[in-house]
Amino acid sequence: MIFGEAHLRHILSTYVRYHNELRPHQSLGNRPLSGTDPPPDTDICTTPEVECEELLGGLLKHYYRAAA
Repeated sequence: MIFGEAHLRHILSTYVRYHNELRPHQSLGNRPLSGTDPPPDTDICTTPEVECEELLGGLLKHYYRAAA
């Protein structure tokens, strides 16, 4: 449910940021449209835990490795 123009602008700007900067695109080798390379693969035993960033109340989710 959208509660006015400001709320709609927030929803759209959040989605555009997610789509362009965070969402992996298969045709680009699972890189986002921004062109940022994914972090290099490392040994699974030494990598930090995976964390989740929820956007728009959990509708969009972005998973990443926590900094050591």
